[in-house]
Amino acid sequence: MLDVLWSLAAFVVTLGILVTIHEFGHFWVARRCGVKVLTFSVGFGKPLWQHQAADGTHYQLGAIPLGGYVRMLDSRVDQVSAEDYPQSFNAKSVKQRAAIVAAGPIANFLLAIVVLWGMFIIGVPSVKPIIGSVSENSVAAAAGVRSGGEIIAINDQLTADWQQINLAFAGAVGADTVVIDVRDAKQRLQRYQLDISEWRIGQQQQPTFVELGLLPFRPQATTELVEIAANSPAQRAGLQAGDIIVAIDGTLVSEWSQIRDIIAANADSTLQFELLRNGQVLRQPVTLGAQQVEQRRIGFLGVVPYVEPYPPEYQFEQRYGVLESLQQGSERTWELMVLSVKMIGKLLTGVVSVNQLSGPVAIAEGAGASASYGLVYFLGFLALISVNLGIVNLLPLPILDGGHLVFLTIEGIRKRAVSDRVQEICYRVGGILIFALMAIAISNDVLRLTQ
Repeated sequence: MLDVLWSLAAFVVTLGILVTIHEFGHFWVARRCGVKVLTFSVGFGKPLWQHQAADGTHYQLGAIPLGGYVRMLDSRVDQVSAEDYPQSFNAKSVKQRAAIVAAGPIANFLLAIVVLWGMFIIGVPSVKPIIGSVSENSVAAAAGVRSGGEIIAINDQLTADWQQINLAFAGAVGADTVVIDVRDAKQRLQRYQLDISEWRIGQQQQPTFVELGLLPFRPQATTELVEIAANSPAQRAGLQAGDIIVAIDGTLVSEWSQIRDIIAANADSTLQFELLRNGQVLRQPVTLGAQQVEQRRIGFLGVVPYVEPYPPEYQFEQRYGVLESLQQGSERTWELMVLSVKMIGKLLTGVVSVNQLSGPVAIAEGAGASASYGLVYFLGFLALISVNLGIVNLLPLPILDGGHLVFLTIEGIRKRAVSDRVQEICYRVGGILIFALMAIAISNDVLRLTQ
């Protein structure tokens, strides 16, 4: 329950920041163009807070934090006096109106640059992309990739960490091949060509490199227990933090993988555990629980093993000076923008399935997880969602900013506005399309949670 509340709070904060910045972009440019702003609202529905400024602008915070809006004076929908007409939106030139409309997405891109700038100034703890193992019968295995090497580039694009590798593979989906450069333990450079012609991003929310068979190096989990879950089979059996599992049902164990496999294969069974506690050997019967995982019932103990720390040589921190951080933030924002456009194109052409669309539940989970890891990870997530919000708003659908820009472009070319009738029909069609996409995204969230 606490996890749900944490994710919900992180979601509200994330969306609140993104919507406020987006709408402020419209608001700020509208003011600079001499347009009178009637309402600046973050959220919809009944106002939880509101304030009437001296200039007449009504500021409010709505009860439903799923968007926002800036309402400007417009003679097409408001009764506007001749004196106030010059301050109405529709009285401005095409270029001014286009600037006001485009300011929202641009503000999202600028936000991404700023938060990534701050992230790189603070410093991002990272680990080198060392290949721990290669899955059997995987794309990577077919290409002959071996474990132990460090991935340094994908399609000649340098990759410092696993996040960049994940994004690089996502950008390559739909291609026939992808080339990876790996530096092995002897500092020799190896180049592998992976055949990804039949690969499509799956539905299990796994990183792309895992789907291709590249498993990151993970420090070894030992047989020592560091945490016992409350109300778990382990707690009921009397297991304690600090216990070292020596044997289970007479089978000696020296690696955590052995313990994990034995537990998974013995759901609801009572096993004899041999433990080392404070230098003494204890024998303790433990009745395992069970849980359903992908149509399979597996055993459950409820413990966390001690994991050895990452080797110091595998760790590094991405931290830069003020100016270099700004450059890094700008470059990373551009990379995210390009990737977002590519993924939308692949979605439209069928290379990426609509089953990959994520809705508010997935965003809430991502916000909660990133916030729990720390500020720098939350900033990275915020930048990613901000870029996606900006790109999506530029899609040429009438209900979005991109659709308004299309109408303004046509008006600039024809020297007269698109008729109200045509715009109304387009808005209805655009609304239906947006509603359908939202329905698919939410359905994907629900299906993923119930699998």
